[in-house]
Amino acid sequence: MSGRLWTDDFKIEAGTILVKKTGHRIVPDLALAHSIFTWFCFYFFVQNWRTWRLLTGHKRPTMAFYPDKPRPWYFIWSVMHVSGAKLVDDISTADIVMQFDDSTETSNDVPAVKPGARVLNFGCTDISKSRVSAAFEKASGESLAVDPTTFTGRMVEKSELNAAHDGRVLEGPLDAPVEGKTYQRLIDNEIAGGLVEDLRCCLVGGTPVIVFRKRRPLERRFLNENVQVLLDEPRNCYSPEEIAVIEAFAAEIGLDWGGVDVLRDRASGKIFIVDANKTDMGPPVALKLGAKLRATRRMARAFADKFAAKKR
Repeated sequence: MSGRLWTDDFKIEAGTILVKKTGHRIVPDLALAHSIFTWFCFYFFVQNWRTWRLLTGHKRPTMAFYPDKPRPWYFIWSVMHVSGAKLVDDISTADIVMQFDDSTETSNDVPAVKPGARVLNFGCTDISKSRVSAAFEKASGESLAVDPTTFTGRMVEKSELNAAHDGRVLEGPLDAPVEGKTYQRLIDNEIAGGLVEDLRCCLVGGTPVIVFRKRRPLERRFLNENVQVLLDEPRNCYSPEEIAVIEAFAAEIGLDWGGVDVLRDRASGKIFIVDANKTDMGPPVALKLGAKLRATRRMARAFADKFAAKKR
């Protein structure tokens, strides 16, 4: 991901687009073309913000990333520019240094930084599903993981890897678990209209700032194919006690910046954190453009207040 050209991140292979960093494959179809067009509309406005910052002068700190630099489709790229932070290549001179690595597990030591520099996400070294489940249990006291060989009833089998979107519902118990998979309780997050709803929570400084209500058909519950996305505020989605659980979870896994997927169980009313991402892709494709821009501004204000105060 450190190459200068965006195309360096991808490779055409066997009729699919291979994401080199993560190993995931993308099918080139009309849905992908629509997603790219929608993203470019959003990117146009962010570039205008970025140009305005360049013309008026950066009055906020400098920022660098390690070991990779985020491409423009990552949320931190647009938030950084809208907040007024200036991207620099020299890590040793930056006021803010963020670990940016798409890998599920990382072992990046904090590089040499100048005295007083803020370092972000270097404590977040493992976002595997098992680690997320263990961290959530410690933060909330609620168990999500199950032993597939003894659990009776419906459960979810999913990859340990980041952004795999390969979950499936199975009936337990199983004869044996599959290597590389994790097993969790099935959280019934169904809402009216035959849809399921994920409460995607975006964090700054480990604190919820905005929420994307992501909705999709029940039969496609594990896919990233939303039919509706609404921008909301944490106080409308979670109780104060639940916000405290999310913050405790973020502290447990070292997530200073990123996103967590929260599901609310229909029967118990309880929330469950089922996924975490330190390289958040940003506003979902299905979110309307105006809401995308509002979400970016809110995150940029929070980022500036927490990490990038104006220089005097």
